[in-house]
Amino acid sequence: MGFYLVSLFLILIFEIMSNNKITTSTVHSKVFAQELAKLLAPIPQTLKLILHAGTPKTGTTSLQIYLAKKQYKLQQKGMLYPSRSHNVDAPKHQWFEKNLVRTHPQNLLENFKEILKDVDENTHTILLSSEGIYNRWWDFPEESKALLFEINKLFEMKLWVWFREPLAFAESFYKQCMRNPMVKQISCYGKDLSFADILEDPWFSQQLNYIGFVNECDELFGKDSVIVFEYQQDTVKTVSQLLGLATPHEHSNPRKNRSMNTVTTALFRVVNRLQLSAKEKEKLVPYLHGLDTTLNPYVGRKNKSLIDDVSRDKIIQMTTEGMKEIHKRFK
Repeated sequence: MGFYLVSLFLILIFEIMSNNKITTSTVHSKVFAQELAKLLAPIPQTLKLILHAGTPKTGTTSLQIYLAKKQYKLQQKGMLYPSRSHNVDAPKHQWFEKNLVRTHPQNLLENFKEILKDVDENTHTILLSSEGIYNRWWDFPEESKALLFEINKLFEMKLWVWFREPLAFAESFYKQCMRNPMVKQISCYGKDLSFADILEDPWFSQQLNYIGFVNECDELFGKDSVIVFEYQQDTVKTVSQLLGLATPHEHSNPRKNRSMNTVTTALFRVVNRLQLSAKEKEKLVPYLHGLDTTLNPYVGRKNKSLIDDVSRDKIIQMTTEGMKEIHKRFK
């Protein structure tokens, strides 16, 4: 932290003396790049950095659990899936997007510092996974995107992203929003909203802007660095093959987070009316999930879509042109 502030001060003085236009983004990104370059200097090889950005509801939790279980095998192949995660159930790297949302370059550096301690002469690739990279993308200030630009210059970057058919994604993500606790930063989490209501929420509807995300990432990282996959319920299998982990006797990973049925979704809406704190709501979640499992055989064929006809038409209109471009990019 001390070194970062010293570097920040020195660059600020340099910019003033050079009569350069000073912006927070310019100064912070330059300091960040210098400090990260120092951390990478003792490593002779240029490291590849794979960012798995989600999206949500595309098998991300199952993939994260799979990669965590395969850490030793990955390490033998020169790949590092860092243990630095505070989420035991889904060992993902939420610190990455959290520090970008809040623009905390110092914290971002500290995390990289810890990760790079585990890099040895055989390491050629670091894998980071968090669906928050996608669903918080539009919450990243320009200052934070400048940090991503610098990371891209210091690593051989690849961004992997899976996209689900928009209607299926929208309904599944709607259910997740009903299950999530209320947070100040995201207006549609933990609220009593119908699907039609939530589609009017700008943050939620932005999640359907697949092509907008891809275009921005192309501009930031370079088109060859952005790899787009079609979600077909086989994300773990696809990644295991890409990383050379698949074996003939390996069983497919079971899905970790199944979509709730319509009855449980309605019950979450009732709970949301109580405006409980995150901790209070979390106490109820296991009971509601248990009820969901119990009800599934009975709901069965009656588990109809929560998307009304008007909302369905809106989503199709919003996504049709973008999906034409996305389909061209599918691997």
